[in-house]
Formats: sequence, C-alpha cells, structure tokens
Amino acid sequence: MNNKAPIGIFDSGVGGTSIWKEIHKQLPHEATIYLADSINAPYGNKTKEEILSLCIKNTEHLISLGCKIIIIACNTATTNAITYLRNHYQIAFIGIEPAIKPAALMSKTSSIGILATKGTLSSELFAETSKALALDIKITEVVGEGLVKLIENGEIASPQTTVLLKKYLEPMLAANIDYLVLGCSHYPYLIEQLKKLLPDNIQIIDSGQAVARQTQLVLSSNNLLSTSQAKPKLEFFTNSKAKTLTFLLNQYKDSIDISENIF
Repeated sequence: MNNKAPIGIFDSGVGGTSIWKEIHKQLPHEATIYLADSINAPYGNKTKEEILSLCIKNTEHLISLGCKIIIIACNTATTNAITYLRNHYQIAFIGIEPAIKPAALMSKTSSIGILATKGTLSSELFAETSKALALDIKITEVVGEGLVKLIENGEIASPQTTVLLKKYLEPMLAANIDYLVLGCSHYPYLIEQLKKLLPDNIQIIDSGQAVARQTQLVLSSNNLLSTSQAKPKLEFFTNSKAKTLTFLLNQYKDSIDISENIF
C-alpha cells in the first residue's frame, strides 16, 4: 500500500464531515476521499441487512479509488457492519461509536444521556459496549428521530430542529445527566444549539478527535503516514445535491473538490 494513497471516509450523508474536519486538522498533509451517501440517509432507520449492503457498496467504491484506510464516519454503520467488513476486506477500518466510556468515567451524577439513531441504539455492539462500560451508571437513551434529515437539508438552526432538541433533552434533564454523548456524526453540527438549551454543568462529548487520533496511530503503525509536504487532494462525492455539503465545508472551499456523483 502506498503511503501517498488517500484516506477513505464514508457516512450516510454529510454528518461525517464533522469527523473529516478532525482528521484533516490532525493530519493536514493526508489526501482524503469522502463519500456522502445522502440519498440513503439516514441509515439509522434501516434494517441491519440494508445497512450492511450500503457499507459494502461504499467500502468497495473507496477501495476501487485506491484508499489506504477506511474511516466509517457513521455510528450506525460502525455498530452494524464493522465486524463483517474487517472479516471480509484486507484494508484497515476505523469506526465510530458513542463515547460512553469517557462519559461514564467522568460523570459525577452517575447519570449520562445518549442521543443517537435507532440503528445505533438497537445494535448488538452498542448493547455490549454500554453494558460493559456503564454498570454503575444510569444511561438515558434517546432516539434523535428526524434530526439527520434536518441537518441533511441544511436546517441546523431551524425552529423545527430546536423543537425536536427540546423534546429529546427533556428525559435526560429529568434524569439529572451531567454528560451528553452524541451518538451520530451528524449531531456535532447541533452543538451550538444544544449549548443554548442545556445548563452549564452538562458537558457534550463527540468522538471526532478520538477518531482522528486513532487514524494517525493506525497509519503510523503500518508505515502509511504521508511524508509529502505538498497540498493534499481533498475530494468529496455526494449522490445527492451538494448544497448542504458545500455549506458545511465553506471554510475549506479553496482547498477541496466537491462533486455530485452516483456511487
């Protein structure tokens, strides 16, 4: 495998760009290829078989484009498909799971909240992780129904989004949580909204930085870190309209290439 090859990243839409930003910040000289499978978003409402089929499609497309590692920037895809993918493909995979462990370890009220999709919360991997890491912690799980679609449509700060967030936070606040774990890569785009709705004592945790650190570690241990100091190629493909993707990546507009592409 060539260390100049790109890092491949896929998500059920634009949310995984929150993960891409952390990876690019940590590894600014790495070329990347990002697949936004927006036409099939959200994955969280699909069956395990449907999710696995989409993950196989995305994986094989990124492999065909010469990627040296694949980041599954989607909690639902990770919890439902990463074991299968690791068993069937030679390439290294890094997934993303809700950061239950740090929240459980740091909680002072012994109560944490998790906002995630149905597909993540109902997965076997999530059940195993939460059971193993949070035996003495009360976990309030809430399905963020409708939030992914709103984010995909660019309605991050819309009144409808605020109404849903208030509704989903109610049981968590009633449970006296002090940590809110974001279990969907789309949800970091709601952090500013969430901060306005939550009391100051509640901390918000997402997995972006941890994924970036793990990506660097895996590339380094396999001698796959780029040694080039040249400006890397940063490609984004969406099988839907590029409007929201362009909006979310506006600060990088002079460095990236966004294409509407069927994959």
